[in-house]
Amino acid sequence: MVAGVATLAGIAGVALHFSRWDVEPVVLAASAAPYLMCGAVVGAAGFAGIKQWVAAGVAGIVVAAGLATQAPLYFADGGREGPAIMAMQANLLFDGADPVVLVNEVRARDIAVLTVNELTRPAVEDLGRAGLDALLPYRYLAPGQTASGTGIWSRYPLSDTVEYDGYVLNQISATAAVPEVGPVSVYAFHPVPPIYDTRVWADELSRLRQVLDGAPADRPVLVGGDFNATHDHARYRAIASGRYADAAAQAGAGHLVTYPTDKSIPPLVGIDHFLLADAHATNVETVDLPGADHRALVARIVFPAR
Repeated sequence: MVAGVATLAGIAGVALHFSRWDVEPVVLAASAAPYLMCGAVVGAAGFAGIKQWVAAGVAGIVVAAGLATQAPLYFADGGREGPAIMAMQANLLFDGADPVVLVNEVRARDIAVLTVNELTRPAVEDLGRAGLDALLPYRYLAPGQTASGTGIWSRYPLSDTVEYDGYVLNQISATAAVPEVGPVSVYAFHPVPPIYDTRVWADELSRLRQVLDGAPADRPVLVGGDFNATHDHARYRAIASGRYADAAAQAGAGHLVTYPTDKSIPPLVGIDHFLLADAHATNVETVDLPGADHRALVARIVFPAR
């Protein structure tokens, strides 16, 4: 009985990974797909233990299918050579994140580009007082009330600033003039969570991909954001395809869980991501950010030399 239920959970996990059904329970359950897939391992072992070999074989097929969806996250694409920068993505939980800790991380990790979500005006002031503007003197910000605000800070001059209309939260971009690289398109995204409205969530992810499709083809692209979607959401994988790749997958960093950090349980899902085009991440890791409900992401990104 237990082995059968566990195998069914594994089948559900694989199905959720590929599902594009925009119904809230399905979308939310897809976040747990890797955990459900582990049930197939329990099922295979349980059926083998009672020598039900056909059922064990079926469970084994489910295990293999689950591995096929998850294992690529753990294998790096290989090294790259060229100019490199460090980038950070952080969700601040309005003005809840400790600004001193964030600025200290930026300094210690030699961050050159920082993308920020849930940026309020008080948070902008607090980060400035903590020294962020001295480290990253160029910025393009669209702060807002509670979750709507978004920002880009940069060590390098920014131009071509754009705020994209028609979204619940603020979506912005700018062009950074990176030495030895040239212009780099930088985007900071924050689509709504599916609990807001799954149809709006799906529509925003689709339209953000269209925004990225319009990025100049003659330069690298760096996208940081709280996508409110995991690797196991087909809508996110549609963005991280073609010209674009997930930085953590490039680096073989595996499942980098970033949310939630304000509960009595450890973080369970990875909804913060870097996406790259014509660039490659060699390392991606999470960073604790006291006062926020997300871990930050830090990535080493290599660009082709100009």
